[in-house]
Amino acid sequence: MSAQEPLFAFFGTPRFAVQVLDALEANGLVPALVVTAPDKPRGRGLELSPSPVKEWALERDIDVLTPATLKDENFLAELGNTEWDVFTVAAYAKLIPKNILELPRRGCLNVHPSLLPKFRGPSPALSAILADERVTGVSLMEMSETMDAGPVVAQARVELEESEWPPKGSLFEELLATEGGNLLAETMPLWIAGEVTAEVQDESNASFTRKFTDEDALINLLGDARAELLKIRAFDKGPRAYFKTQDGKRVIITDAGIENGALKLLRVIPEGKKEMSFEEYSHIKK
Repeated sequence: MSAQEPLFAFFGTPRFAVQVLDALEANGLVPALVVTAPDKPRGRGLELSPSPVKEWALERDIDVLTPATLKDENFLAELGNTEWDVFTVAAYAKLIPKNILELPRRGCLNVHPSLLPKFRGPSPALSAILADERVTGVSLMEMSETMDAGPVVAQARVELEESEWPPKGSLFEELLATEGGNLLAETMPLWIAGEVTAEVQDESNASFTRKFTDEDALINLLGDARAELLKIRAFDKGPRAYFKTQDGKRVIITDAGIENGALKLLRVIPEGKKEMSFEEYSHIKK
């Protein structure tokens, strides 16, 4: 590997991390090693299945480690066998301890889909939609032992057109992941060469997000139209926006808008049925 090609490992697990990897690959940067979550039971048959990041790595013959715990001695020994330039992280979902953060000569860089110190934590993209913040972005952060609190190495602002806002949560996460991967590809060689300095975050401006639950995605059809539309757009996958009928059945909302100041449902998935227009659903109800 030439001096121009960083020797790095990548920590990540879900689809968001794959989109970061795709952007890195498009910029000519591919990790020498991937660290991801162990295989988990999925689907109706509950067969053990690899994480999206593991699938991505195996398709490219990249070595993969799937430690159940980052204290595993075999994992630490294997990770310590290489003189890494840097570790990169995107949605790994585990706090990485100091002994691992300090292994590479230039530490560990994390891709976070917000303009830190705003929206720290597990759900920055969805939180931005729910807060109706059309101007957001991605941050590249030097990792510390405190979640999302390390010095910021680089940032890129993302502002959607008013006509594109609010976006669906999954599409917005994909956009931010791609922007984050591009920012990482642009910054990583400069960081390794010592040509970029990190700036300490202003703790007084920090805000925090949380992991959302099914209850958060329950829509109040008589509530504030704008607030409920933001929820419908944000919660388009796990959890998905829904309302309940009088007899307790769940109806997933897949598309909606605002008309004359009121929330207008456009497409739904009634419990046990396929997706249909809300107009068709209304006729079935009658």
